Amino acid sequence: VDFGMKHNIARHLAARGCELQVVPARTRAEEILAANPHGVFLSNGPGDPAAVPYAVETIRGLIGKKPIFGICLGHQLLGLAFGGRTYKLKFGHRGGNQPVKNLKSGGVEITSQNHGFCVDLDTLPPGEVEVTHINLNDRSLEGMRHRRLPVFSVQYHPEASAGPHDSAYLFDEFMTMMDHYSQE
Repeated sequence: VDFGMKHNIARHLAARGCELQVVPARTRAEEILAANPHGVFLSNGPGDPAAVPYAVETIRGLIGKKPIFGICLGHQLLGLAFGGRTYKLKFGHRGGNQPVKNLKSGGVEITSQNHGFCVDLDTLPPGEVEVTHINLNDRSLEGMRHRRLPVFSVQYHPEASAGPHDSAYLFDEFMTMMDHYSQE
């Protein structure tokens, strides 16, 4: 779903064998599901996620029906669809050197970021949503996944060009998720 998608996102997915159908931000869940995709990618984009309630409704209609991977604005919209809230960061996260801790591996990824809003991790349903990544500068939410459904997202840009590329593995995780759920 194109909320302001960067071309490099499509390049990463295509390089992994995906056939892409890009749909506009106002596309309804029923239309997306009618195309029977193996997965749904929620792209980055500008601005306040609370200003696009139609996208939140679309995402709610997709959760649990297809694997979903969101980045940046897609991550924030997913947080709202889960029932969380977003807030404006005092200064925003900008640049290609934001340290993010992967809570699963314990490793630190250097990430590229350009956003002024964040999902409030304290407002997410704890029994349903797990925090996967934390910003090491301000301890804000950088990644989450649903505990039972094939849905995950990150706040930063794993598709960053010219880099850093520490987080490109997330596209591989999305491919694995789609392969797994398409065989069920």
